[in-house]
Amino acid sequence: MNLISACLCGYNCKYNGGNNFNPVFEKLLKEGRVLPVCPEELGGLSTPRLPAEIKNGTGLDVLEGKARVINKKGEDVSEFFIRGAYITLQKAGEVGAVCAILKSRSPSCGSGEIYDGSFKSVLRKGDGVTAALLKKHGIKVISDEDYLKGAMEI
Repeated sequence: MNLISACLCGYNCKYNGGNNFNPVFEKLLKEGRVLPVCPEELGGLSTPRLPAEIKNGTGLDVLEGKARVINKKGEDVSEFFIRGAYITLQKAGEVGAVCAILKSRSPSCGSGEIYDGSFKSVLRKGDGVTAALLKKHGIKVISDEDYLKGAMEI
């Protein structure tokens, strides 16, 4: 079994209380191929919650203490993102996951591209906090967009 961002399967855990449902991912869930996780909720954040972005770096920088995750009010919410990433890693270990399909551009789940911390929809290269931690521990991370394009499989 592998991991998937819960919002992709229709769980209302997105920052605004909604989801990013796609029937392709629902099918993987129904087939028992993926375990849905929301690192932000696992880390203790409520839903809905203020949007957050990584300021001055990437998820790896957050894990190394070189950057912070800041919400739209300017509050540092890094500890929630870090805690959620480690709990997600623990769950990956429990189910023997070697792969995770994660929501693109998220400060937790983004893989390859994330928002730059300006809250102006500007993208930068890098991974979210959870994506970075999973990759660091040898778990293959696939963005939902790459999976849907057929660029990668689980």
